[in-house]
Amino acid sequence: MGEEREDPQRLKRIAAAAYDYDNDPRWADYWSNVLIPPHLASRSEVVDHYKRKFYQRYIDPDLVVEAMSSGSSSQAGRQSAPSSSSSTTTSEPARSRSSGSTARSSGSSATSPSSLAMDRQTIQFSINAWVLVVAVLAIFPLVPKSLSNRAYRLSFMGTVVSSLISVYSLYGKPRAWNMQALQVYFQSVVVAKDFISFIYGLTFLTAPVNLRFALIPVLCRTVEHVAKFLRRNFTRSLLYRKYLEEPCVWVESNITTLSILSSHAEIGLGFLILISLFSWQRNIMVIFMYWQQLKLMYHAPATGGYHQSVWATIGRTVYPLIHRYAPFLNTPLSVAQRWWFR
Repeated sequence: MGEEREDPQRLKRIAAAAYDYDNDPRWADYWSNVLIPPHLASRSEVVDHYKRKFYQRYIDPDLVVEAMSSGSSSQAGRQSAPSSSSSTTTSEPARSRSSGSTARSSGSSATSPSSLAMDRQTIQFSINAWVLVVAVLAIFPLVPKSLSNRAYRLSFMGTVVSSLISVYSLYGKPRAWNMQALQVYFQSVVVAKDFISFIYGLTFLTAPVNLRFALIPVLCRTVEHVAKFLRRNFTRSLLYRKYLEEPCVWVESNITTLSILSSHAEIGLGFLILISLFSWQRNIMVIFMYWQQLKLMYHAPATGGYHQSVWATIGRTVYPLIHRYAPFLNTPLSVAQRWWFR
């Protein structure tokens, strides 16, 4: 009977291990929001554990995911094994005292990265909460124009800082400061969702024109991060349970909806910037930089699924009209497509 109860879980674990995570855009989004120390993020058993948690959340809720071991006991065992083999004549109390001291030292070294990660999460939550407040002030119509413009700049400044903290928490710093190490580092970082948010915030922070429409992706990102932090750390708070629990649960259950809204806003903003070419507010550099970002968002695993869906919908609507009423646009569109998919 025990084997019959274990067989379904064993099959589920096999299915979870065989699942194609690389081609699922939700996995890249999920992994980019997991805040763990960089030295743990590179370990295969840690990645496999979070893959099983992702599989349980999005694919098969019946999969049982066991708690991940801290790894400190195995490290202590590996450190004490050579000493025990080399000093077989040592008395039993001495061995127990040495193993106890090893356990205490490994325990203290294991708690310091987690506490450091928690401090980073708290700092990042504070910045995201601040960005949420100032972004709402920037788009609220009754706020004075001078205060609204300042809140607009501060919201993108906070987005830049928060994204940098998240990128550093996930990827750390380059192993070396030579050209080859920097190239390898940026190849892994450039497609991360938080790095794209950093470039997005930096573009509109330095742009001479204030586009309130550009705050929609910022609001979607900050609402998601704030809700996740509150759900993890304030579940025992009476204020949270009374006023914030339902909105946070709604946000966590509609992350895909927020990502779709953000992708629609980002693409719509691209066309809005193109239209600004015919106004006195045109800025060629901003247009070039932002369309490079849209190209990156289209190809990046974390955002590509949502952007490709929006562009496919636009293509199904626009291409028949162009072929019918403006066939002379086919040549410039083919040139643009070659640049886009290059």
